[in-house]
Amino acid sequence: MTMQAQLHCLCLFTLYLTTGYGQEEKFSGPLKPMTFSIFEGQGTNQIIFQFKASPLAVTFKLTGETDDVFQIQPDGLLYHSKALDRETRAVHKLQVSALDAHGNTVEGPVPITIEVKDINDNRPVFLQTKYEGSVRQNSRPGSSIGTLIAHDMDEENTINSVLGYRIVDQTPKVPRDGLFLVQAYSGMFQLALQSLRKQDTPQYNLTVEVSDKDFKTLCFVQVDIIDINDQIPIFEKSDYGNLTLPEDTAIGTVILTIQATDADEPYTGSSKILYRITQGDSEEYLEIETDPETNTGYVKVKKPLDFEAVDVYNIVFQAENPEPLVLDVQYNASSSATFRLIVTNVNEAPQFSQQLYQAKVREDVAKGTKVGNVTAKDPEGLDISYSLRGDKRGWLKIDPVTGEIFSVAPLDREAESLYRVQVVATEVGGSSLSSTAQFHLTLMDVNDNPPRLVKEYTGLFFCYPPKAPGSLIFEATDDDQQSFRGRHFTFSLGSESLQKDWEVSKINGTHARLSTKHTGFEERVYHIPVRINDSGRPPLEGTVSLSGIILAVVFFQIKKNKGQHNVESAQASEVKPLRN
Repeated sequence: MTMQAQLHCLCLFTLYLTTGYGQEEKFSGPLKPMTFSIFEGQGTNQIIFQFKASPLAVTFKLTGETDDVFQIQPDGLLYHSKALDRETRAVHKLQVSALDAHGNTVEGPVPITIEVKDINDNRPVFLQTKYEGSVRQNSRPGSSIGTLIAHDMDEENTINSVLGYRIVDQTPKVPRDGLFLVQAYSGMFQLALQSLRKQDTPQYNLTVEVSDKDFKTLCFVQVDIIDINDQIPIFEKSDYGNLTLPEDTAIGTVILTIQATDADEPYTGSSKILYRITQGDSEEYLEIETDPETNTGYVKVKKPLDFEAVDVYNIVFQAENPEPLVLDVQYNASSSATFRLIVTNVNEAPQFSQQLYQAKVREDVAKGTKVGNVTAKDPEGLDISYSLRGDKRGWLKIDPVTGEIFSVAPLDREAESLYRVQVVATEVGGSSLSSTAQFHLTLMDVNDNPPRLVKEYTGLFFCYPPKAPGSLIFEATDDDQQSFRGRHFTFSLGSESLQKDWEVSKINGTHARLSTKHTGFEERVYHIPVRINDSGRPPLEGTVSLSGIILAVVFFQIKKNKGQHNVESAQASEVKPLRN
């Protein structure tokens, strides 16, 4: 027997003894579908099976998930040239074919399955190298702090991936060691023996081990002890005595400083103090601001003090935390304090019920009409005398006793639509202090202004002799309040006798055209009256007189018309020729 044959037989014998490869304990056989189970991690060049084929086959071909690990020799010897790794690929799907001398397939391809069996070759790994948790002080033993999680890449649900946890160190060991536990298989981290106090130590550092049957890994756990609100604020003194203040003490004045302390952890909701007044100030004349650094309370004047309303305040202060107290702790008398504030009287000026009074009346109200009233009171109960200031037009008067305001002259909206005056209230007797308020009277419009020309139309002329009829466009207005629809005037000649020579035609609500009807005019001055009606309530009418001369200046003039409201004169304007 040759040396190569001896080595081949030795390899097959060794393979049988160590792995039990193959099916029905055979290590060679015909080319057919087969499944092999091989442990991962074994050495290189390990023989798997010897395939046999028909006499026509001279070589074998291997395809599929070889991963450069599996190879086959020409004589059909299948082996792996590298160690297998189940965590990289647990099952390899291969195909083996038998070829003739020309490379043609004579058998196969047949499927060959390689199952990689797990060995414990992976160390368990924590998801984090350091965990942080917290537990409130006075928590009961068994309280959960968190869960530690580790992972093993070996096959699940086998002995290789079963993990166990345990605590190997606690720092500090105050008040004792073994204050924490970790569930052996779930990794749940819990408080073990007793409740903790932040005053003993604010933080614990622990070392936790996770292991499988062959490997161990460590991680570190930091546990912070969280303060709970189990201490109430305590006032430094229970009675802050008496304090006397004048009623005119300025708003924002600090009148008292109060102080309470809290033994809970500083700068937390458990030790921060909020002060409030629980008795003696239902109208909230006072307020308390707290210094967040020192928990000092500053009592301030929030609203003007009023001797006539309240002259003595019996105050009760309460000190509380924004964080709720634990269930078995309650505020008591140590968290409250008393204080007595005495307010003294100061002579004050009369006070109006409001600072602005407003009223509306028609501008044509009769003299003596009541248009409004004001009221004021003296804090000391003295009588008050009312007067007006700033009545520059002399339209109003006020009853000095009742505060009623009356008209004493004709009102004119066109002169002043919103009439503003000051009302003065002066105490009678005492120091004669006074105060003021504003009275605004809005005048509502009535139709009391006749129409007029917007401007004076002067220097208007025709060329003589006229070659064609001429015309003049003019605009009217009045001084009354314009409605939202605008002005709507009507226009007509002032005399029927003029209708054979002249005509007036309306262009729109404010404009009209005065035109000649022919060219047969003499060279002389013409006076053409035009009526303008505003259709108001009551309707008012103005008469405009056109005075012109052919080949000379023609101008408008507004004349008085007996029995009607008219305007005496017109306003200046530029010189324009009449169109012809």
